[in-house]
Amino acid sequence: MARFTEELRSAADPIFQAILDHPFVRGIAEGTLRKEQLMHYVKQDFEYLNAYIRIYGIAISRCADRSVMALFNEQISFILNSETHPHQNFCEVAGVTYEQLQGYPLAPSADHYVRHMLNAAYEGALEDIVAAMLPCPWTYVEIGRKLLEEINPEPSHPFYDWMHFYGDREFGITEQLRHVLDDSAQTLTPARKQRLMEHFLKSCQLEYMFWDMAYRLEDWPVDLPQAEEVGA
Repeated sequence: MARFTEELRSAADPIFQAILDHPFVRGIAEGTLRKEQLMHYVKQDFEYLNAYIRIYGIAISRCADRSVMALFNEQISFILNSETHPHQNFCEVAGVTYEQLQGYPLAPSADHYVRHMLNAAYEGALEDIVAAMLPCPWTYVEIGRKLLEEINPEPSHPFYDWMHFYGDREFGITEQLRHVLDDSAQTLTPARKQRLMEHFLKSCQLEYMFWDMAYRLEDWPVDLPQAEEVGA
């Protein structure tokens, strides 16, 4: 019998292919991204990952299995201490410091993505959270591996470190999250599985939108003056 997560990946294949073909991802491969695009990506991903950490915390609160708690705790540490490296690569190419790109508001697509995962976390069970979170590591490891196979970059490539960071990671956290979801799915009704499919596919669509947001420098449509401090 096919794993439930294999069904998810099969259903999402057109989205995965669209992500691999997206001009931002192609710009990583070709080393042609503009400074502003790199900066916009890092600004948004810094805040996105802050939210991702909080969602892992919610997931821990839903766990009965201490090994799964440990998995989520390890991933919080990974984001805090290791996933800054690909951001640093983009910052170096853009000629800015990482600290300069922190504390910016979420653009519409990134905000939508975060709200989607938070909704799954607050309104659903552990399997809802995992289904909504799984596309992030899964798409990145596939991007990294595809680019390494295609480009086989020299150390002089501007995004050598970024490609190796994700492409050399195998499918560690992706496979572990898949096992959590597959185990949960064994006792679920078809209706519940369909709901998890919806969470997963929506997150895949939002992964695509995140790349597109960074490429287009997406922002809110109407500029507003700097808001005065409330109560000032």
